[in-house]
Amino acid sequence: MSSLSRELVFLILQFLDEEKFKDTVHKLEQESGFFFNMRYFEDLVTNGEWDDVEKYLSGFTKVDDNRYSMKIFFEIRKQKYLEALDKRDRAKAVDILVKDLKVFSAFNEDLFKEITQLLTLENFRENEQLSKYGDTKSARGIMLTELKKLIEANPLFRDKLQFPTLKNSRLRTLINQSLNWQHQLCKNPRPNPDIKTLFVDHSCGQPNGARAPSPVTNPLMGPVPKAPGFPPLAAHGPFQPTPAALPTSLAGWMANPAPVPHPSASAGPIGLAAPNNAAILKRPSNSPMDYQTADSEHALKRARPFGIPDEVNNLPVNILPVYNSQSHGQSSYSSDDLPKNVVMTLNQGSAVKSMDFHPVQQILLLVGTNMGDVTVWEVGSRARIAMRNFKVWDLGACSMALQASLSNDYTASVNRVVWSPDGTLFGVAYSKHLVHIYSFHGGDDIRNHQEIDAHAGSVNDLAFSFPNKQLCIVTCGDDRTIKVWDAVTGAKQHIFEGHEAPVYSICPHHKENIQFIFSTATDGKIKAWLYDNMGSRVDYDAPGHSSTMMAYSADGTRLFSCGTNKEGESYLVEWNESEGAVKRTYHGLGKRSAAVVQFDTTKNRFLAAGDEFMVKFWDMDNVNLLTSTDADGGLTASPCIKFNKEGILLAVSTNDNGIKILASTDGIRLLRTVENRPFDASRVASAAVVKAPPIGTFASANPSIGAGFTDRAAPVQAMVGMNSDSLADVKPRIADDSTEKSRIWKLTEINEQSQCRSMRLPDSMTAMRICRLIYTNSGLAILALASNAVHKLWKWQKSDRNVTGKATASIAPQLWQPPSGMVMTNPTSDTNPEEAVPCFALSKNDSYVMSASGGKISLFNMMTFKTMTTFMPPPPAATFLAFHPQDNNIIAIGMADSSIQIYNVRVDEVKTKLKGHQKRITGLAFSNILNVLVSSGADSQLCVWSTDGWEKQASTVLQMPSGRVAAALADTRVQFHLDQIHLLVVHESQIAIYEAPKLERLRQWFYREATGPITHATYSCDSQLIYASFEDGSIGVLTATTLSLRCRISPVAYMTPNPSLRVYPLVIAAHPSEPNQFALGLTDGGVHVLEPLESEGKWGTAPPVENGAGPSTAAAAAGAVSDQPQR
Repeated sequence: MSSLSRELVFLILQFLDEEKFKDTVHKLEQESGFFFNMRYFEDLVTNGEWDDVEKYLSGFTKVDDNRYSMKIFFEIRKQKYLEALDKRDRAKAVDILVKDLKVFSAFNEDLFKEITQLLTLENFRENEQLSKYGDTKSARGIMLTELKKLIEANPLFRDKLQFPTLKNSRLRTLINQSLNWQHQLCKNPRPNPDIKTLFVDHSCGQPNGARAPSPVTNPLMGPVPKAPGFPPLAAHGPFQPTPAALPTSLAGWMANPAPVPHPSASAGPIGLAAPNNAAILKRPSNSPMDYQTADSEHALKRARPFGIPDEVNNLPVNILPVYNSQSHGQSSYSSDDLPKNVVMTLNQGSAVKSMDFHPVQQILLLVGTNMGDVTVWEVGSRARIAMRNFKVWDLGACSMALQASLSNDYTASVNRVVWSPDGTLFGVAYSKHLVHIYSFHGGDDIRNHQEIDAHAGSVNDLAFSFPNKQLCIVTCGDDRTIKVWDAVTGAKQHIFEGHEAPVYSICPHHKENIQFIFSTATDGKIKAWLYDNMGSRVDYDAPGHSSTMMAYSADGTRLFSCGTNKEGESYLVEWNESEGAVKRTYHGLGKRSAAVVQFDTTKNRFLAAGDEFMVKFWDMDNVNLLTSTDADGGLTASPCIKFNKEGILLAVSTNDNGIKILASTDGIRLLRTVENRPFDASRVASAAVVKAPPIGTFASANPSIGAGFTDRAAPVQAMVGMNSDSLADVKPRIADDSTEKSRIWKLTEINEQSQCRSMRLPDSMTAMRICRLIYTNSGLAILALASNAVHKLWKWQKSDRNVTGKATASIAPQLWQPPSGMVMTNPTSDTNPEEAVPCFALSKNDSYVMSASGGKISLFNMMTFKTMTTFMPPPPAATFLAFHPQDNNIIAIGMADSSIQIYNVRVDEVKTKLKGHQKRITGLAFSNILNVLVSSGADSQLCVWSTDGWEKQASTVLQMPSGRVAAALADTRVQFHLDQIHLLVVHESQIAIYEAPKLERLRQWFYREATGPITHATYSCDSQLIYASFEDGSIGVLTATTLSLRCRISPVAYMTPNPSLRVYPLVIAAHPSEPNQFALGLTDGGVHVLEPLESEGKWGTAPPVENGAGPSTAAAAAGAVSDQPQR
């Protein structure tokens, strides 16, 4: 059949569907074999209409066509057989076995025998493989998921799962164009022709002296009724304007778009993969016909008969009334109507918490992150046109509680960002008390409008509303209240109290003249409030008592909610508002969500939710999952999602702190239009300022940044005055170690992100400063302990790009949680959290972590995150933990009262208590060669203890640099070299190497004033390097044998400068098997992994050793001081 004949079949299918000839539609689908209607197929399977299922399939494939087809028919017949057995209808089961399943015995005789043996069982669930078979409904649902995957992968169904995109009533439009054409060719055209038949060409009767009106103003054919015959034109009068588009439905055609074969589809509820439109656009010569553009232009560009005026060929497309029913074509929403094609990724830089598209300029995306950043992106140009970091505008006007909180930890996460209805304002709700309202004046012109100290604790949601025709802001928070504020003045207008748990979300709305607010709380309660002081009007329970968000459809007529409870069970439902009851519950959400599932609505027809590392879609009128997409992978477990107003773009958060933009065909066309618009220098310039501020501006906050490493740091000093452009050609200066080049050795300086590999690990949890950090011994994961007593574990997965599955800066890991969604959280004490000293230790097999945050010590299972036991309630609190190298049941516990307790976990007994320090213990290290334990304290003292009898063998006090006095409670850390004899000692003032057990100091290195104190340091895994972090944010890499600086890494090389927020590493950890990889834990809650460029392979080179007698002059200038052993 020719392509045009094939297209005609599609036009007939659309026409039949518009006319509601449903049975005929599906018969033609089957007989032509051109379009496989997945929605119709799903309904047949769900209803168990097995004969019709196979009859419909027969139009597209047969049992023995290929292995996919065989599997499809086998699954259907097996299900039919099991249902007969389940009903105890053995006669029917035998009939199915002989007539339907026997055919498969030729391919797998053993399987057929096993199926036959099911007849001998009282209950086929006694068969181990069928033991989890549920009820009929759930079994059909599971099978349907499998069938959809098989159909998608089956090459016989390729190009048959997508109905072409057609304008409504396309066949009727073509007929109308033909009639207009024929009417213009009439010798005596009438002004009101009477169209009575389509069987012959139209011709007007005898002349009446009048010219025919322009075809643009008169319809020649009306809608086609079911009754035979076409009504005369007079019955319809003059041409009518095209009817306005009505809310459309997915119940008909195109419920399931054409998939791309996807053998690695997830085992959960499967949706259909989106066609790769981006790839099609790149290969136009091989692309199929674009029905959207071919429908009228293609026909009208054909050769015209001589003498036909041009106006005849420029007819309006929708002359005939347009059907907006559940039909084929656009009115039924084809695959292009859902934005599932990944068109770009935006690198946000920190975990996305909330997004909102501008209501008017639909390519502007507002984003808030867990670091408190607020960004406006212009999606079309991928430009970050404006950005604001978290900063209190007027600290003096804030409550004392907020001031105290900020003094301890000047960070906050964004919980919600939202535009006002007209897009002139946007609001930001933070995790600490505050709401910021900005005014938006286009481009990068964003101005502070109102700062509101809204709630005690976290502000969990924010929305705009119009009570009494006045723009207001509605907020809710952890203090269990809902508040209404004047958007202009910031004055509080209402406060609603009545919830017994933190209020999680709000949903203002109005019906006719009634303005109200729905609110939901973390205990699963839903309440509704009017703008008065009369209290809550309703009190509902959310499904599963979940933390729930509510939203109306775009037209405001239908109410939906989506939530997740503490057990991780998620619920997406539609409400019957008048009854306060759930109208329908949608299927397909996971049962073990680690976070509250976010959702959105669009086009008055679709629902979407971010769940199980994908985006899932539903038709509002069908409880079954419509389709889903994993957006080419890389999404978070419960991604944040947001449609733009037209529903043609969808923003989705990723696990590497980015945002993927998904688009429909219309969305792709919109973005292409934006990309091709004239260059706007001012817009790009403003974006450049946000994306890459001049280094000089950043460095001015720390004018002597890094200068303390070496007196020869001229490049560092020169950098302060440079702008970002002048740094473009700066490369690491890596010298050769040969003797000939020893005199021209230079310190390697990493001053740009392009000069090393770095990655901020994705983090969707609350950002709090990282106090402890460690790689697992396998090198496959990183464990962090934050100041809020919460542990975070990042795991890398094996892949083609990472065959070992080890930690790397090149591939983002997953912030991992067990299926239970449990979080490892330490008990805390009643004392000031800032006074707590977090500490942890990891067992050698990575199975357990011992941890404390000022309260009891906890022992966690690293696989399940379950707390195995807790012990030793304070006071005193534990301040440092170390496992005995030969026995995981023995733990050395440093205490806040300066003692060290040797504890046996198995028998829950303190074996001995060691006393020798004057202040809290800050470091412990075992040597299994010397059989000693070395301890360090805030008193700057080191002690050596025998592990045989636990007696003290030696002690010494750190030598302070001349003119400096040790801080009162400065931490001193200790770590043994691989040789288990040499000891690395780290103090805020110095790095030193000692030899145990006599504690002879071999070398000492003091920091220069400009860098600020040393915050932490550690050996590399081979003990050849020492990685040190400083309070100015810089990193130093030292050669361990000489304590000479070989490489300096500027903070701008691994994190985005933020002049308003001082961020620096508190802890540094070395990879256990990659000597040149380390990780940083920052004050802003971030964890970064750093590696040198693959082309370099290492962090600079060691300074040459002169005459083999110690550090060179260059090394000495860099701060290394060689000491003779202490007498």
